[in-house]
Amino acid sequence: MRNKFMDDMKDAMRGGDKEKVATLRLIMAALKERDIAARSEGVEDGVGDDEVIAILAKMIKQREESAKVYDEGGRPEMAQAERKEIEIIRDYLPSQLDDDEVAQAINLAIKDAEANCLKDMGKVMALLKERHAGQLDFGKASAAIRARLQETA
Repeated sequence: MRNKFMDDMKDAMRGGDKEKVATLRLIMAALKERDIAARSEGVEDGVGDDEVIAILAKMIKQREESAKVYDEGGRPEMAQAERKEIEIIRDYLPSQLDDDEVAQAINLAIKDAEANCLKDMGKVMALLKERHAGQLDFGKASAAIRARLQETA
């Protein structure tokens, strides 16, 4: 993924796409920061693609919150800039699961974790994160899991 970021940044620089260049620089800075933190944990080669996906997902969530604040504060141009960054970052995440696929993934995780009450919710979430990192909104999934486990209880 890192090579793709570099190649895409070079292409964006050649093409004069300032927004994409700036966003890719932010991504690469976040990765570098995480790599440095990982070195203190004994990881010398840098973080893996799964961690990169988690970083990108976190960046999207931060920008969604910022866009909401800008909208509420009457700054639509700033909110639009945040949303443009979200679009660019999303291009690097695995494709998102649709609602039916999310429901199937939740059902399978509940079955595999042998979950039958709310205490088992952590097991189900762990399975989903392992299997579908970057492919679904875990906040929405959490609510769906809670509802399903409350039905069975």
